[in-house]
Amino acid sequence: MKAQSRRQEAEGTDGHGARAAGSVFSFFLHPSAFILAATVFLVAACGFQLRGATPMPFNSIYVQAAPTSPFAIQLKRMVQAGGGTRIVERPEQAEVILQVLNELQEKQVLSLGGGGRVREFQLRYRVAFRLTDVKNREHIPKTEIVLRRDFTFNDEQVLAKEAEEALLLRDMRNDAVQQLVRRLQLTRLQS
Repeated sequence: MKAQSRRQEAEGTDGHGARAAGSVFSFFLHPSAFILAATVFLVAACGFQLRGATPMPFNSIYVQAAPTSPFAIQLKRMVQAGGGTRIVERPEQAEVILQVLNELQEKQVLSLGGGGRVREFQLRYRVAFRLTDVKNREHIPKTEIVLRRDFTFNDEQVLAKEAEEALLLRDMRNDAVQQLVRRLQLTRLQS
């Protein structure tokens, strides 16, 4: 009987499965609960909110690039996902024209190991672009985004390193698209 009453006290029950009155509020009286609640209220009170999509300063855009370019395809998706800006099929239908002038992937040897074997590479991803309107007024002059990533190479793990290289190039392309979209969002169109 004593063992049962000790177990009930430890569980916070009254013997019939119901909780004792004080145990329900024990969590709320814990100091960490006060800290958590205070943090939630302070963050909500300061006006914190996640950054939403920033609208483009134009209603329609024509992307002049190679039709099979992964960069151009991803850029179009991102512009459409932002809402408010249409991707048009012909330049005369657009308010602005984005010309992707150049897109290059480069690979350079950084260091050699024993026996003249490559130990480290640098990958570069370059995108040159300019933004004009239908009247050929330049809103963003020719600009180049250059991204660099270094990675080690091991002859014994050729397939894994090739997959790593492809992943790095894809991430660099994603970064370049995001940088270009941010630049487009900050563009001020001339009247």
